[in-house]
Amino acid sequence: MSAAAPALFDTVVPETAATAPRLSWLRDRGMGASILVAALSAAFGVILVETTAYIGAVLQADPFIGDSETLAFVVALLSVLLTAVAMYVAAIVTANTFSTIIAGRTRQIALMRLIGATARSQRAEVGRQGLVVGVIGAVIGLLAGLGVAAIGVQVGSALIENDPVGFTLAQPFLVLPALGVALTTWAAAWVGSRRVLAVTPLQAIGGSVERTHEEVSRPGRHVGAWVLLVTGALLLAAGVVVGLASPLGVVVAFFGGLLSFTGLALGAVLFMPPVLRIVGRLFGSSATARLAAENALRYPERSSRMAIGVVMGVTLVTMFAVALESVKQMMVAQVEGEVPAEFFAPYDAFGAVMMVLVAVSAVIAAVGLVNLLTIGVVQRRRELGLLRSIGLSNGQVRRMVLLEATHITVAATLTGLVLGVVYGWIAAQSLLGSVPTLPDFTPAGLVAPHVPWLPVVIIVAATAALTLVAAATPTRLATRVAPVEALAAD
Repeated sequence: MSAAAPALFDTVVPETAATAPRLSWLRDRGMGASILVAALSAAFGVILVETTAYIGAVLQADPFIGDSETLAFVVALLSVLLTAVAMYVAAIVTANTFSTIIAGRTRQIALMRLIGATARSQRAEVGRQGLVVGVIGAVIGLLAGLGVAAIGVQVGSALIENDPVGFTLAQPFLVLPALGVALTTWAAAWVGSRRVLAVTPLQAIGGSVERTHEEVSRPGRHVGAWVLLVTGALLLAAGVVVGLASPLGVVVAFFGGLLSFTGLALGAVLFMPPVLRIVGRLFGSSATARLAAENALRYPERSSRMAIGVVMGVTLVTMFAVALESVKQMMVAQVEGEVPAEFFAPYDAFGAVMMVLVAVSAVIAAVGLVNLLTIGVVQRRRELGLLRSIGLSNGQVRRMVLLEATHITVAATLTGLVLGVVYGWIAAQSLLGSVPTLPDFTPAGLVAPHVPWLPVVIIVAATAALTLVAAATPTRLATRVAPVEALAAD
């Protein structure tokens, strides 16, 4: 029966393997955005690999610093870390996308179980679909990244005086980002499809809905998330302590941040609803506002999956901004008198480049939000049809969907800003706590966190724009189907 599983995500009644095209599932809503996420991650990694190699060649061609490989090593290290961050964000976005798709196909999965297919065979098919999505996205990203890198090399050759001779785009590590994206997408699809194992044949007679708050809040469901969160928090604290004696504390803090945020992502269904509840009170008591707030809280899995991508993007950008500003302010404190503006020009340029690179991960997360909002509205056609049949106008339905998007993005932005400030301060503290300071060259000790307000304003403005963009397609879809047709939809 596993041969029939490629039709698992078909938007019509499942067909047999003999009549369904092998890759027909690629046309399903959400798959295109998943390919885009994989392509963005792969292109980002390829561009970083090429940029690292080119900068290293430029440094070696410089007559003054050609013998020093320190800068090239630092750039290469940053390249690896940023590529890993992009793949991490893409993996969570992809896992959430597959989870949402499967939640909306519960009845179809149950029908497959009813006619004899096993849950494991269906889940294996979902994993294979994730691998196909990852490979397609990786190939597109590889080609796009090479194209952008080729243009960048040409521009660099025209602007840089010591242009390296004989530099080639055929770098030995070029395929690693593409391979990593394909594998992480496959793994993310496998993780996101774990709910397939819980679908029973009896659910074939029911609807396709997300699990309620009671179902996702059972004791023991999130033990892994708590273990990761607590372990990460302990490593973050250890990083701060170690940082008072050695800059290597930032390495400990890095792993603490990775584990703790993974715990937050896995347990988002526990941590996001309280924030959503607080934010929901800010939207007033009108019927549409109450419906929007209740929709976000009734199915916390769906809302949390939408929010966590934005939380990741905002956290990353805020973290780097706070860490860089804290380092800059510590440097300012070491200089007596007025600091000339040009003194920090190279540092500010480096910080701007880093912020742009980190923003790519935020774009990946934004694509995930738009995708999940659209899938969510498509899966709720019967609910929206019922609301329209009992008297809600098209305008009220549109406002409700827009308020839901606003509700989720505001809650995610606030959470991301708080997490970003905390992670940014810990990064600066664990790196600079042992650095000698003037005038007596004693260790810096505790470093005060500094929040640069311009990046924060940009983040808030970008989130507002994201809300409008993310809600555009869902609001249009929400009012496209007539109430009677929506009520008859499965």
